[in-house]
Amino acid sequence: MSEQTPASTGSMVELSIRDGIAEVVLNAPKKLNSLDEQGLADLSRAYDDAAAAGVRALLLRGEGRAFCAGRDISAVDPANDDAYGYLGDLVTPLLKKMAAFPAPTFAAAQGACLGVGLGLLVATDVVYVADSAKIGSPFANLGATLDSGGHWLFTERLGAHRTLDLIYTADLMSGSEAVAAGLFSRVFPADDLLEATRATVARVATGATGAFRASKELVAQIRDQRLGLWESVEDENKAQGVLCGTEDYAEGFAAFVDKRKPHFKG
Repeated sequence: MSEQTPASTGSMVELSIRDGIAEVVLNAPKKLNSLDEQGLADLSRAYDDAAAAGVRALLLRGEGRAFCAGRDISAVDPANDDAYGYLGDLVTPLLKKMAAFPAPTFAAAQGACLGVGLGLLVATDVVYVADSAKIGSPFANLGATLDSGGHWLFTERLGAHRTLDLIYTADLMSGSEAVAAGLFSRVFPADDLLEATRATVARVATGATGAFRASKELVAQIRDQRLGLWESVEDENKAQGVLCGTEDYAEGFAAFVDKRKPHFKG
């Protein structure tokens, strides 16, 4: 696949595609990549364009010293704010679209990862963070509540007591603390984060995309439907039955027998 230009002229969201990899960049560093309604629409369109291009992996990142500081409230009048409209009608559909993206997705997150920014990470398959990342719930200082899936993520991974501690105090966790607590996958020094994430994404993009997509769906079912062991095993069996009819499945077995590296088509 050839390289593509940014998703739209003047947008804070830029999309490039090369070698089967989509890189989506939040590029408004002066406002810490905070998202208003237009930013959400641009991000949604970038994911649509990447899916239509048939990419085999996607990387989401933020330019500058923050990944995404959350909602852009610089022009919000609290007296007339439609918080539910912003979250329920714009943010939640975007997060669902991101979570259902038909290929492995990765995020490289540094600095502030708050509010909607945290939600973008919740909706991404694999999250690598800088050791200096800031993760938590700053809403105690706004008279608002944690949103964009933050309650689910923290309660699921940290438990009720630690979740409410973070919410009540507005204390923020570092990237190192977040990974140690099981919130995200790996932590890197800030200067190494993007290079390390890109290297992993490039490797995954040459893999068996159909098999990865099957695992992504299986994990989502376990998470969302709270499947028991044997229910999950049955779903695995069905998925494997479908995969065994694919070219990549045949190639993987042939490569194993020939003692060579497989060449998957995705």
